[in-house]
Amino acid sequence: MRLTLLATAALLALSLTATAQEAPKRATPAEVLAASPASDWRAPVPENTFYMDLPGGRVVIELAPAFAPVHVENMRKLARENWYEGTFIVRVQDNYVTQWGMPDETPKPMKTALDKLAPEFTVKDGAKTLPFAKLPDPDAYAPEVGISDIFPAARDPKTGEAWMTHCYGIVGVGRGMPLDSGSGAELYTVIGHSPRPLDKVITLVGRVLKGMELLTALPRGTGTLGFYEKVEQRVPITAVRLAADVPEAEREKIEVLSGQSETYTKWRDARRFRQDDFFIRASGHIDVCNAMPPVRAVKG
Repeated sequence: MRLTLLATAALLALSLTATAQEAPKRATPAEVLAASPASDWRAPVPENTFYMDLPGGRVVIELAPAFAPVHVENMRKLARENWYEGTFIVRVQDNYVTQWGMPDETPKPMKTALDKLAPEFTVKDGAKTLPFAKLPDPDAYAPEVGISDIFPAARDPKTGEAWMTHCYGIVGVGRGMPLDSGSGAELYTVIGHSPRPLDKVITLVGRVLKGMELLTALPRGTGTLGFYEKVEQRVPITAVRLAADVPEAEREKIEVLSGQSETYTKWRDARRFRQDDFFIRASGHIDVCNAMPPVRAVKG
């Protein structure tokens, strides 16, 4: 009997080994992107894209009018009226945010833009109206999470609401305690661990596509909440322009993968079940903040 059991176990082990060897190996995320058709990628929308110039280089931000149309329109006015020029990066809080705008002690008047707007924390009917590539894994903060166009998002089928999520590189509107105290004049981006409890508490307006290193590598502020305590520590913003106002030949040559494309689904699943040589165990799970569609430079 013992010999029979040993023989059965040996045969089972051989069978499992053969099955493992025969199972096709998944493509890596890099291989998925390399095989993607050009039609699954798109350039940033010029009318929705900010070029923010700093002494160290340019930050490219694509705005999300589908989630915050009033704030985005106000920000377009601020950019076209050159309001952002002469503002500063005023706050860098470690593992949290980099924030820019005018220092509190030197307010700057606006022209046609408004200095207070009603919050746009959620899109009331967004669960039905916005594109949404639902992630297959559960989320701790929302009933469903996924990608809407190129932005990380969440939705609640019961209420019908949808909203953007606080992830690395997402841009939000600074505000005070009053809910209508934000306008898009004061902005921040997440530079650390995703502060998801801020979802539906602050209006989110876009995503940094290029230049995050210019915002994350700055010295941390030593004041309360990471604000710079000395004027000379502030980083000047020399210009903010809409890409639509820049000659096409001078625009940034980048593309972002559409979250509603077949390539995105393949890339997402390749990351859920990574089989790169370094990954000895596939997690079988992906977080919405690790599932944002990648950005690439356009050759030539």
